[in-house]
Amino acid sequence: MFIANLTYVKPLLEVEKYLEEHIAFLDRHYKAGKFVCSGRKNPRTGGVILFNSKDEAEMEEIISQDPFNINGIANYEIIEFYPTKYAPEFKRFI
Repeated sequence: MFIANLTYVKPLLEVEKYLEEHIAFLDRHYKAGKFVCSGRKNPRTGGVILFNSKDEAEMEEIISQDPFNINGIANYEIIEFYPTKYAPEFKRFI
């Protein structure tokens, strides 16, 4: 499982220009079963995506498709982790 910690490197006006494309990107990967949850940081300096991909190569391929990445809107800090404890409802993502 991976956490993508996005940090905006462009002003919010630039972020807003690509927001609809970014949301479509999120929707595609939710439908594919790769994204578990996502959302904005508070304060609005970026966002976080929790996703379940089979390996680092697949995760990198997914990130390469994000309009925020393609257009230089955000930097990505990627954290890989192995869930060992989780709520019963979360089991389907493991």
